[in-house]
Amino acid sequence: MNTPRRTNAAEASAAAVRRRMVQRPEQAGFRQRMYDIIFEADCSAGRAFDVGLLIAIIASITLVSLETLPAYRGVEATVIEGEAVVRAMPDDANIPFWLIAGEWFLTILFTIEYIARLSCVRHPMRYATSFWGVVDLLSILPSYLVFFFASARSFAILRSIRLLRVFRVLKLWRMMSQADELADAVWHSRDKIVVFLSVVLVAVTISGTLMYHIETVLTENDIESDFTSIPQAMYWAIVTMTTVGYGDIVPHTTIGKIISAILILLGYSLIIVPTGFVSAELSNRNVSPEQDLHPCPNCGVSRHRPDADYCYRCGAHLENHSPDEP
Repeated sequence: MNTPRRTNAAEASAAAVRRRMVQRPEQAGFRQRMYDIIFEADCSAGRAFDVGLLIAIIASITLVSLETLPAYRGVEATVIEGEAVVRAMPDDANIPFWLIAGEWFLTILFTIEYIARLSCVRHPMRYATSFWGVVDLLSILPSYLVFFFASARSFAILRSIRLLRVFRVLKLWRMMSQADELADAVWHSRDKIVVFLSVVLVAVTISGTLMYHIETVLTENDIESDFTSIPQAMYWAIVTMTTVGYGDIVPHTTIGKIISAILILLGYSLIIVPTGFVSAELSNRNVSPEQDLHPCPNCGVSRHRPDADYCYRCGAHLENHSPDEP
């Protein structure tokens, strides 16, 4: 029963490998070696590169966040409709030198990484216009825009443009090799998730309608009700069922409080259901045929099928397997 799903997962994994291999240089040499280190993580150098990149991205996001602290803000006065408005704005003069130096060090580091990625791929323009190429460019471009703006007004605009540096956090997604598998598991669980969401929508509609009639219609204006309409009551039901509880809308009647308590308990029991669907799908995938994890003697890549005689990346013969083995 799980065979079609295992086949789809294997095909998706093979397709992902083929997409990566399209950009890998054909001739063995420095560019091919650099490609394996930057874009793959099957060797010790590749894993070290990913760990270093992860640390650099986290450090960069931390520095960008520190720049917005109140201690590093200046005061800007503007006139709006004849009234003076004073607001706090980021001021580079108040930012300490170590923060600026650290940001520029990481910017130069990411620039070197971007150039290295373009220089080692087979089709640089294709990578530059791809999603990850645009993310890499957006992560460094705002810092260099400071050299092209001279007026104070331009610097004010630049402060908001520099916030685009948070695109560096998207680079973390590149290192999540299991993201495709998780997304595929969610997709294969879509029917169950849709049924679950339909049940939740029915419960929200019924409870919202009940609360509107109980809190507004049946009270005969004895109490000022927060449930002014059925959509307002459905909004309250969603907030209550998800156990968020903003507190902007609360029931005042005894029956309304009882329904509220039931919704909270129902929300606790339903909130874990989608997680169970996805977990079951991932568990089914783990039942797939075992893969031989021994590395290729040439390039070091692992995760070969038991019946594989040659490496799926470089084509080298696997020494531990012979064509006569089953």
